[in-house]
Amino acid sequence: MTRYKKQDPEITRRRFVNAAMGGAAAVGTLGLVSALGGAKPVLRITPDKAPPRKGDILVHAGAGKEGQPILVSEVGEKAVSAWPMGKDKDGNMVIRKAEPNNQMAVFRFDKDKFKVPEEGGHSPVVLKLEGITDNGIVAYSNKCTHAGCPPPNDPKDITKLFCGCHSGQYDLLQGCKVIGGPPPRSMPQVPIKIENNQLVVTETFVTAPFGFLNEADWEAYLKRVEEVLG
Repeated sequence: MTRYKKQDPEITRRRFVNAAMGGAAAVGTLGLVSALGGAKPVLRITPDKAPPRKGDILVHAGAGKEGQPILVSEVGEKAVSAWPMGKDKDGNMVIRKAEPNNQMAVFRFDKDKFKVPEEGGHSPVVLKLEGITDNGIVAYSNKCTHAGCPPPNDPKDITKLFCGCHSGQYDLLQGCKVIGGPPPRSMPQVPIKIENNQLVVTETFVTAPFGFLNEADWEAYLKRVEEVLG
């Protein structure tokens, strides 16, 4: 008697077909994820997921001081991580951190060093000088537009950002303009002003942040936010 059990050809055939279909489904799913990787999923919009809104206060995102308003004296050339905090329809204060893309970075430089970026290259690039405080405090998204990593100050030049994930580079003094690597566009500015020693948002991201394929998608999303939250 043989030691090996004879395989039923029909069972073997079914296993092969099932394996092939499973592999095809996996490849198809991977392709879909790759295609939609930069697309913002349609999720239920709630106050804690809304993008920065006019009147929001910037608060610390770091674990030690999370939720505490960022004071003017705390901002320097190195990034201070921030969340926007604002009111819901009932007047309750909400930190908008349920949307990871809302994380921002705040910097302070000599305002005279900022300059409107030149046309060409990666676009759009917008720098609203009126959205920088008189003492040179500026706020940008803290998500690289390539893969969403938070890029720190470049150790070689503190006025630049260097993303360690894929070597994306940005110029903080030119609207976070892309100056190297694969990012498709600048990281958007969030215009701010100073009130009572705190940083107050005057308008939302001025261009599409990470997670949106283009400006049209971003504008459509903002319209939907206004419809839902008012």
